[in-house]
Amino acid sequence: MRKLIYAINITLDGCCDHTKLSGYEEIYEYYTHLMRDVDLLVYGRKTYQLMVPFWPDVAKNQSGQTRAMNEFAQAFDSNDIVVFSESLDTAEGENTRIVRSNLQDEILNLKQQPGKNILTGGVSIPSQLIELGLVDEYSFVVQPILVGEGRRLLEDVRLPEKLQVKLVESKTFKSGCVALRYVKP
Repeated sequence: MRKLIYAINITLDGCCDHTKLSGYEEIYEYYTHLMRDVDLLVYGRKTYQLMVPFWPDVAKNQSGQTRAMNEFAQAFDSNDIVVFSESLDTAEGENTRIVRSNLQDEILNLKQQPGKNILTGGVSIPSQLIELGLVDEYSFVVQPILVGEGRRLLEDVRLPEKLQVKLVESKTFKSGCVALRYVKP
């Protein structure tokens, strides 16, 4: 069965607002490596619209500021995308599908299908997936900054019980960022 991986960048004080974070070269390299192990991205409308058309355009034009950005864009653009949205009318690209049905049923179905792992990002949809117990792995890149404001990671999640996870990998980057990978035991 495919694993559902939740990946996100956060600050030391738990902020996951993308406007507060830095785009370190080594973070792009880390996520490029992660993207190569998946073939499906799952987003809500807001995260989808942050990522598309930006990254597909960078991939097409190789217009990233660095080689690592261009490689990340290529890896991103090679995946299929499922967008959960009630309000999005159309999606860009042939590889994107909008889903308006039951989140839990759709994810359970996707996990049963053949293929590589599934990657989700953002806050709203992943929070719902965590509450439903559907996330198998967590990949957090913690940036060495405190911002004091902005949306916090998992601030609206209501778990039925404490979720214990196991650290399976950590990597410290030259920038001071730390990548942490956890799995459900």
